[in-house]
Amino acid sequence: MIDPRILRDEPDRVRASQAKRGASPDVVDRALEAAAARRTAIAEFEEKRAAQKAFGKQVAQAKGEEKQALLEQVKALAAEVKELEAAQAAADEAWTNALKAIPNVVADETPSGGEDDFVVLEEVGTPRDFAAEGFEPRDHVELGRMLGAIDLERGAKVSGSRFYFLTGVGAQLELALVNLAMEQARNAGFTQVIAPSLVRAEAMEGTGYLDQGGGEDIYRIEGEDMYLVGTSEVPMAAYHSKEILDGASLPRRYASFSPCFRKEAGSHGKDTKGIIRVHWFDKVEMFIYATLEDAPAEHERLLAWEKEFLDKLELAYRVVDIAAGDLGASAIRKFDCEAWIPTQGKYRELTSTSNCTDFQTRRLDTRGRFGDKTGPIATLNGTLTAITRAIVAVLETHQQADGSVRVPKALQPYMGGLEVLEPVAR
Repeated sequence: MIDPRILRDEPDRVRASQAKRGASPDVVDRALEAAAARRTAIAEFEEKRAAQKAFGKQVAQAKGEEKQALLEQVKALAAEVKELEAAQAAADEAWTNALKAIPNVVADETPSGGEDDFVVLEEVGTPRDFAAEGFEPRDHVELGRMLGAIDLERGAKVSGSRFYFLTGVGAQLELALVNLAMEQARNAGFTQVIAPSLVRAEAMEGTGYLDQGGGEDIYRIEGEDMYLVGTSEVPMAAYHSKEILDGASLPRRYASFSPCFRKEAGSHGKDTKGIIRVHWFDKVEMFIYATLEDAPAEHERLLAWEKEFLDKLELAYRVVDIAAGDLGASAIRKFDCEAWIPTQGKYRELTSTSNCTDFQTRRLDTRGRFGDKTGPIATLNGTLTAITRAIVAVLETHQQADGSVRVPKALQPYMGGLEVLEPVAR
């Protein structure tokens, strides 16, 4: 959640953030009203409780009929105190819920607008001109079939739509991408993690994912109040929940591997062919705990590590600054790296990195110790590789006229030295 002091001292800044997101400022007014109601409830309860304590002293000194009369008044007063205590608890809950309804206050640099209002910051590499090379590129579905790498038919038979099997060199490609990503992260000083894909409700709520469309894109395990994660950002944000971290140990950088699950709610008719938009995929996610002051610089570092990995895959891509209306509730700014997909003739997201400042750590009760004081700290996340989309980009970008695919040099050591993926006999 946002810092309550920002709401109290700079409500217009929060309203401006809502406007930038294309969202209603009403949540700000409701939160301010809830704060005022809470202050009133606290004052009324404390005033009545003080009166109750003072009255108790009178009762102790009284005798006979006077004491009996006072005891009746004490009983009535106790009922009032209990009622006001319940009113205060309700006001506290209403205030907390109102505060949680406000997304993070976006950065000044974040563009205004919605999904189509991103700003292109950089283009890296040049998309291949297949026409100049004299052949029509095949899409990843056809290439995957020719190479014996992707089996969509059996994926659908076993699990339903938007599922798949990676087989042969397809499975090799996944493991190669994971190992290359983990090696890069380890060399950059990240601690490697294998994270759980099932989390409790407080972890999902604490990261802000239940705020996004009411969690309609999230798989929930009925009867257990457990959720399948759509990214290991969730378990990694909760990893240090209810802890106070030594400020001198920051930044703490983790590279986490986990399967990810998404309902893809609202994507009816989008990317129904192939493995670009699926219900399950594996991912290596970078996650950082940092001081609030260092968070913007850490955000730039995450972007640089993402670009380094895409360069190793020898892809043409662009970096975009996502508009405020397309941000999740937790982020103040997000950069996406989008690779050129030849058969679609456009760039598609492969990685993203977000600065969430202290939005998640406040919800999850994670703080830092700085000298003799404790204070808020920031979380940041960034995709190092999302396997299915990386495979799509590699296959389509590096294909050759006969359906074979050149393996990027950086991946070759993890592919048993394979330089070219050859079509298999069917």
